[in-house]
Amino acid sequence: MTDNVRQVIVDCIIGKNTKIWNFVNLYECTIGDNCMIGTFVEITSNVVIGNSVKIQSHSFICEGVTIEDGAFVGHHVVFVNDKYPKAVKENMEPMTKSDWTLQKTLVQKYASIGSNATILGGITIGTHALIGAGSVVTKDVPDYAIVVGNPAKIIGSTKDIR
Repeated sequence: MTDNVRQVIVDCIIGKNTKIWNFVNLYECTIGDNCMIGTFVEITSNVVIGNSVKIQSHSFICEGVTIEDGAFVGHHVVFVNDKYPKAVKENMEPMTKSDWTLQKTLVQKYASIGSNATILGGITIGTHALIGAGSVVTKDVPDYAIVVGNPAKIIGSTKDIR
């Protein structure tokens, strides 16, 4: 690592042959074998990334997200894990972890998420599903479904494009 490259990697388990580009922040996460983590990605605590997953630059993967083997996450994808985010309580005290409920998200095997998609918490994206670029996913996506829009709606099946 050169002096002008900045990374934060704290208490992570990182698999064999996984490539992590510059300017990546990883905190207490698990990343499998043969993955590629692009520049300016942030992966927070308790995230689990399977094997052979590709995560493109500028993506944010927050606590509570599991991404299974062979999945693809495009550029600037954002995961959300709190349905009611707030900075402070009514008395102006800062919110803490005990003041909110973690919304877990599962991205199943071979799913693909297009650039600039937003994935709300508490959902499952099915096996081989395809999320269109710029989509906002607000509910579960079935296996093989192609979804696009805000909110994302099913427009087809990846079985038809294989």
